[in-house]
This record gives sequence, structure tokens and C-alpha cells, in this order.
Amino acid sequence: MPTGLKRDLGLFSTSAIAIGAMIGSGIFILPGVAYVEVGGPAVVAAFLIAGVLVLPAAFSASEMATAMPEDGGSYVYVERGMGPLLGTVAGVGNWFMLSFKSALALVGGVPYLVYVAPELAAWILPLALGLAVFFTLLNATSTESTGRLQFGIVAIMIVVMAWFVVGGIPDISAERTAGAFDATSDGFLAATALVFISYAGVIKIASVAEEVEDPGTTIPRAMLGSLLVTTVLYVLVVYVAIGLVDVEAAIEAGQLDPDGEGPIMALAADSALGTVGVVAVVAAALMALASTANAGLMAAARFPFAMARDNLAPDQFEAISDRFRTPVAAIVVTGVAISVMILTLPLDLVAKFGSGFGIIVFVLVNISLVGFREGAVDDYDPTFTSPLYPWMQLAGIAGGLLVFSQMGLVPIVGSLVIVALSLVWYAIYARSRIDREGAARSGVRQSVTERALEQTADLFDEDRRYDTLVALTDDTSERARTDMVRMGADLSRLRTGSVAVAKFTGVPHRAFTGGGLTVSRPGVPDWLSYDEPPGWVAETDWSLTTAGATALRDPASATFDYLEITAENVPEAVVEFSTFEGYDLLVLERRPEELHRRFSSRLTDHVLKNAPCGVLLVEDYGFDGADEIAVVANRGPYDPLKLLVADAIAEETGAELVLLQAVPADAPEQRRETVHDYHVELMRILTVPARSRVVETDDRVAGLARFAESADLLVTGMESRGLRGDLFGRPGDRLVDSVDVTAVMVQPDDERQPGLVQRVVLDKLFGG
Repeated sequence: MPTGLKRDLGLFSTSAIAIGAMIGSGIFILPGVAYVEVGGPAVVAAFLIAGVLVLPAAFSASEMATAMPEDGGSYVYVERGMGPLLGTVAGVGNWFMLSFKSALALVGGVPYLVYVAPELAAWILPLALGLAVFFTLLNATSTESTGRLQFGIVAIMIVVMAWFVVGGIPDISAERTAGAFDATSDGFLAATALVFISYAGVIKIASVAEEVEDPGTTIPRAMLGSLLVTTVLYVLVVYVAIGLVDVEAAIEAGQLDPDGEGPIMALAADSALGTVGVVAVVAAALMALASTANAGLMAAARFPFAMARDNLAPDQFEAISDRFRTPVAAIVVTGVAISVMILTLPLDLVAKFGSGFGIIVFVLVNISLVGFREGAVDDYDPTFTSPLYPWMQLAGIAGGLLVFSQMGLVPIVGSLVIVALSLVWYAIYARSRIDREGAARSGVRQSVTERALEQTADLFDEDRRYDTLVALTDDTSERARTDMVRMGADLSRLRTGSVAVAKFTGVPHRAFTGGGLTVSRPGVPDWLSYDEPPGWVAETDWSLTTAGATALRDPASATFDYLEITAENVPEAVVEFSTFEGYDLLVLERRPEELHRRFSSRLTDHVLKNAPCGVLLVEDYGFDGADEIAVVANRGPYDPLKLLVADAIAEETGAELVLLQAVPADAPEQRRETVHDYHVELMRILTVPARSRVVETDDRVAGLARFAESADLLVTGMESRGLRGDLFGRPGDRLVDSVDVTAVMVQPDDERQPGLVQRVVLDKLFGG
């Protein structure tokens, strides 16, 4: 999307932005703190392992940046890959994280200033605020000047640090560096978590991707090259520093704070390079921390800018200055926020908040790449692709979560607060302004529908016999029993199966009888007697002709059978008989008074929870054939058995099927299109005419009922047959209760009780 931003950041300037963003606090503030955290020289290994753990996110961000060279970086990737909700979390969180880090860098130079000029201690805050204003104005007036300044600062800093390493190696104490690469030390993971934020700048390149020359080549080289350079520099500098400085002694002497915070690099330079070295290192430290603040402000300002383009933030942040071609409003607001943090927040709190959310961002970046690779994104065409996919991304996710768990209570709570603020912002401001979803969600939905289509096609194609048991009781209504037989016969006839009609009667408990079933085959009852076969059954299949006649074929070839069964416990008898005889479908009358009676023992509930086969509940309002049969998807895609039942009844009656599915009124257009396309594919599988109707409604039951009411038959499903359904009701039952239409509720034999996670996922993917 053209925005007017100038592409004037080359490879060296782009690399300098990342190196400058990483190298400041990592070298000059955190080594002493991490040394105390790990309890020894293993801080060197902590820096090395942290760099390795960041590598997957660097590869992921490099790939996505070449496919989407837009300002906003990791926010853009998470928003496009995971959807606007998580995109908001990533955008707001990144903005906070980078603003925190910029504030940390500006205040973090305090110990170095005091070390060389104690009289400046009173000017610390004014100087920090002055630098914040300076960098805000610089970023607002020229991105190109910012990149050139960044390159100059980084070049000087690397030269000084190289001098420090070379000059300090001869004076290293082997005793102080013993165990520097021991990853088994106590507190190692906590130290790794602490220094993790040192590498956050590696993906900041992507936040200015829209201003990078030749992004397809420049971004991967700059991102991966800067990570390699910075990791090597960290390991060498920290190794030399702890080899030169006795950290415990420095703390006792008051040169470092008890937590290790202080000018550790100045102390190391003093012992190896003398006064000139100290001046050079302090100057490099101040430049490096200024560089971090500058790069952080530049990158942070691009997040509200990018969010505004996606309608997740006010339009003012998207405005580009006609004179300077920069997002002035976003830069100014970010500069003000950094100034407020300098004045109000403790240094350690700023660092911990930034670290915690930095890890979350890296995890989200890796997840987003998986979303793009596996999702339905036609125009995702990166110039650079991450190697070892998906194992590298999975390793990055696992490593990030492991490190995050070691951060401690404060950063974890701080991160959760930022997440909560992001969710509130999304709910109040952004949700009503968007009409899209992420690649991962779209991809998962497509995968689910493809799997459902495959299962449906397999069921329709298989040569399987369906034997049906129509279970009657003394409470079964007269109007329902014939239609129950009719519906059971439809499927069994098409599948060359048989239909058994069984009347279950309860008898009082009798001692010493064993409580078993008694099965008999009396004469055919009047309601099943016909002078000639009914129109809904083929003549060659019919053998029940007149009341009182033998009327039953040889059991080996009988299509219909009538039985009477007595038992002390009718619900258990229905399940036991259908299990022993191996029926494929069990047909019962739906009795609303049973279904809505909470926490009681009843036939329907027991059968639905324990039946070994598919179950059909029939609620009859008089079924004399059908011209239109509404087939409703309750959660996610259609269950294949539901479609098979509806298709069989429609073939016997000559009816047309209406595939009826609801999506939220504010659902993204691509979701409606996905559902419609799914219906089109189902129509290719069905054997009868069908059409699609996607209902846009915020009240699923009411919206579906409005269209189902006009049908001659409603075929729907069942769910939540447990405590949750008892407490909060069942959407399928509410739909059937709300229409005066004969209904068939279908429960497949392999999915009687969907789990909570499955219900939530399907609701969010297809209806929520």
C-alpha cells in the first residue's frame, strides 16, 4: 500500500538500527545485574543462550518482512497472521516495550555520568528529558538523518568495544571467568530471561520495513547479520568485563549497587585501559544508550502508525507530514510517553516490564509465521524463507515460554496488565471498526472444513448397511411413532438395512428374577397395519400388512421387525438391547419436558450419554412429506451423519435441502465466503437438490429459527449433554423449542459429548 514514506534506509543504516537498539543496555547496564542473578560468571552463557533463543524469531520476522515490507514490524505480522485481537495486543505491547526500553536507556547512562563527573548527578533528569525531546524532534523531521546518526553511533561504539576487548584480554583473571559457559548454574534461566531483552532490537528493523531500500534482500541480511554481530560482541565484552572486575568486591565497595546495577564497563576499562580507556568507554556507553533510545523511539512510533492504518488506532496516527514525510503525531505521542516514564517509573521496573513483554512478542512472531505458512493466504509470497520450518519456530516458542516462566512475578504481572489494557482497547475502540481476521484462524477453519468435507464424502461413498432401532415407550405419542418408523426406514432402505420397532415397557422390580430383558414378537399392532404398503416404503421391502397376521419374514432376510421388550429399567434396557443387537441408529421421541428437567434420571439423557450408536430424536408436529428440509450446523461444520439422514429423508419425500448456518452480524466477509464455499462443496456430495443460506445474526438461535420456521422439517444436532448444558441450556434444544416444525436432532456415534475446548474453538471459528 503506497503511503508516501521514503525508502532511504540501506543495509548499513538498517543494521545499525538493530545493533544500536540491542547493544546499549545489554552491554552497559545488564551484565552486572545478570551476574548477581546467576550468582557468578555463567552470565556469559546466559547472553549466548539468549541470542540463540532469539534466532527463530529473527528468521520468522525476516521471512514475514520480505512478504510484507510495511512499517509496524511484528505488529503487522501478528495482526495479519493471528487476527486483529492479538494484533492489538502485539501493537500496544510493542509500543509499551520499546518506549520502556528507550526510557531505560536514557536514564541508564546515569551511573556512567556520575562516574566521570559526580557534579552532574543533579542534572540527570533534565539531561534525560532533553535527549528525549531531541530524539523526538530528530525522528519527526527525518528518518534518513536518524539512520545516518544511528550508523555513526554504532560504528564508534563497536570500535571502542573492540579496543576494550583486545586491551582487556591480557588482564583477565582465569579464576573470575571459571564457569563462564556453565549453563547448569543456579539462577541460569532467570539470568537468561533478564538479558533476553538485550536482543529485542533484532526485529525492530521490521518496524521500519516500509522505509528500507530493497527490503527483500536488505532486511534478512541486516536482521540476521546484526544478531550475529551483537551476540559475538556481547559474549566477548561480558567475558572480558567479568574477568577484569571482581563484582562482589565492587558491590562491597559501593561501586555497584547490591543488585549489580552500575558502571561495570567503566570499572573494567579503568583496570585495563586506564583513564583514556575509561573516557572512551563512558563516551561509548552514553552514545550506545542514546542510540538505543533513538532506535527505540523510531521503532515504537511505527506501531500506532501501523495500527491506525488498520483502524485499530485513531486516524491521526496515520497522518504523514507533507514537509518531512514522517508520521509526526505517532512520534510526538511516543516521545511524550517516554518523557513521562523517565519522570515517574523506577529504572528496574521499566526494565522488567520491557523484558517480560519482549519475550511474549518473540513467541507471537514465531506463532504468526506458522499461521501464514499453514493459513489460507493467497498473496503470501516471501522473498526469503526461514530454514528448518516448523521445528525452528516450535523451538523458539518453547524456549520463549520457558524463559518467560523464570521472569518472576513483577514482569509476568506487568505483561498481563499490558495484555489486559490491549484487550480493553480492542473491545472499546477497535472491534467495531474492523472486518477481517488472521491467516491462522482462516487457515484452521479451512482445514476443519476440508476435513469435514472429506469425512462427509467418505460416509456418502461407503457401502455400509444401516440397521435402525425405533425405540417406543408407553409415553411415546401416537403422532410421533409412525413418523419415527418412516424416518428410520428412509435411511435403512437406502442403505439396504433393517428397521426394528421395539416397544419398551417398564415392570416393577421383582426379587430373584435377575432383572434381565424379556423379548417377544407378538402380532403386528394396529398402528403399523396397512392394507397396502405406504408410499414412503418400497413395496418389496414391506411385510407388515394386516393386524393379527403373521406378517414377518424369515428373520435372516426381514426388513421390518416388531418386538415388545419388558425390563425393570427402561433407559438401561434400550442401551443394552441396541448394544447387544449391534444397531447403527437409534430413534427416540424427543420429549421437551424430559430434556429441560434438570439433574433427573430420564430415558433421553441416559440414551444420549450411553448409546453405542447414532441417535435420532424426533419431535413430531405432523409430518406428511416435505418440500423443504432445513439442515442446521450447530457448531462448526456439519456432522456427516446429520447430512446423511437429511439427504435420505429428502430423497424419499422429493424435498430440497437448505443448508442453514449462522455467522455473527459483524463477521469478516472472508468468514461468510468460507462458509458459503463450504456449502457449495457439500452440494456436490449430496444426492438431492440443495441451496445455501448463511444467516448474519448476533442471536444465533433467533436468526436460525426465523428461516427454519418456514421449512417442513428441521434437521439439527445436539451438544452439551452434561452439567454445562443443564446449567446454561443447549442451543440445539432452544432452536427446536422455538419453532413449530417437525424436527430431527442427530447425535453421531463417535461424538456424543464434544469437549469444552472443541466447543469453544468451533464457536470462535464458525460462529463466535
